[in-house]
Amino acid sequence: MFDSTSFIEEAAQKMKDEIEDIAIIACSGGIDSTVAACIANSAIGNLLHCVYVDTGFMRKNETEEIKEMLHELGLNLTVVEASERYFEALKGVEEPEAKRKIIGEVFIRIFEEEQIKVGAKYLVQGTIAPDWIESGGGGRDTIKSHHNVGGLPEDMTLIVVEPLRDLYKDEVREVGRELKIPSSNRQPFPGPGLAIRCLGELTRERVEIVRESCAIVEEELELAATNGEIEIPWQYFAALLPVKSVGVHGDVRAYGETVVVRAVQSLDGMSARYSPITHNVLQKISTRITNSLKDSVNRVVYDITHKPPGTIEWE
Repeated sequence: MFDSTSFIEEAAQKMKDEIEDIAIIACSGGIDSTVAACIANSAIGNLLHCVYVDTGFMRKNETEEIKEMLHELGLNLTVVEASERYFEALKGVEEPEAKRKIIGEVFIRIFEEEQIKVGAKYLVQGTIAPDWIESGGGGRDTIKSHHNVGGLPEDMTLIVVEPLRDLYKDEVREVGRELKIPSSNRQPFPGPGLAIRCLGELTRERVEIVRESCAIVEEELELAATNGEIEIPWQYFAALLPVKSVGVHGDVRAYGETVVVRAVQSLDGMSARYSPITHNVLQKISTRITNSLKDSVNRVVYDITHKPPGTIEWE
């Protein structure tokens, strides 16, 4: 049986033994990186430099919320604004694996720059078991390259330390609760962020559409769960498809974007079943999205695919 208290003690001691110089860690605000940062902070203290990168692909109001949370946890935090850099690197790129590879390379280049600034030798990451399993290698097929695994460039100079590498999401959450981290029950959010929820071309306008759609999905499902209408899903979001269809605005023919709503129940993300959201709740989501984004979106659909055969995210 998994013992979170013993794991924290053992992981911290291992990091003390392994890291004898300055280390940096990518803190996204998600449970994986936050748990890794808190354990590292307890193990090596002032040797740890936490870096939060605003890629331009974060959810609505997320950057400010994450900055506040990480400061409250007592982490030594540097914020890097990199949205222009990411959009430029991804300009014209539509293929999912190519996006992930580019995001991974920009990610590590930013940290190499921070490494130079603070003289870091190590890169601590919140990599967990599904990340490296799904990224392939060692005889395994690549399901999707996680930017912190399959997306890392071969010529990187930082030594990677992954204290959570053998844990699954439910175990990481248990550790987070033991550490009293506020985001311990926060739903998973992919490292590449909204970049992989915006299928096709990545522009600021299209990313803003999926950002607003995700916010609406989250608000409506959380409200419905609070009201006892549904069980809160394990993960829930919206994705923007590279598909346009004919619609009607008033008496005028419109040609608009398509948003897909995704909500699943899972334990560790390795498999999942779609959540049976009520039609009443789905109707509210659809109406809000098409009203709020009426100049862009004219169709909302709900994904009822399990994992497998589908993945949870669309890219």
